[in-house]
Amino acid sequence: MTYPPPSGGWNDPAWSGQQSSPPADPTLPISGQPVPTQPTAADPYPGGDPYAGMKSPGQPGDPYAAGAYPPPAYGYGYPPQQKTNGLAIAALVLSLVGVGSCITAPVGAILGHVAQKQIRQTGEGGEGMAKAAIIVGWIFTGLLVLAILFYAAAIVFAITQADNTSSSY
Repeated sequence: MTYPPPSGGWNDPAWSGQQSSPPADPTLPISGQPVPTQPTAADPYPGGDPYAGMKSPGQPGDPYAAGAYPPPAYGYGYPPQQKTNGLAIAALVLSLVGVGSCITAPVGAILGHVAQKQIRQTGEGGEGMAKAAIIVGWIFTGLLVLAILFYAAAIVFAITQADNTSSSY
């Protein structure tokens, strides 16, 4: 299968069956062709700076300068940690310890109220802890009061039962 010669007058040596050898000196031009370092009028890629007519970003007259994104700023990443109110932490601990020692539960609830006030004034973190301390503290305080009333009622009942049994003899 044979192909027609390519357009433009260039003959492929493999197609025509001829072997061509390169010129002895590669710096010498082939007859009828310009030296590669000298552009001609027909040269589609003229020499020189290809960016000579372009404007750098930010120069006057740059159409993209006004709507451009701001330069990247350092510091993007994790937001700074908000300081937690220490009184809120202490209030929650005291309220939770109130399960075992019932006396610390009301102290934790009261400290929770004080911590909430401080948090509103200073803007610190720990509002959830303070609220939890108040809820847990007052629940345990209420349970403590109910337990004390139950024990007092049991003692009164035991005393009245003891008096009724001793007076019947």
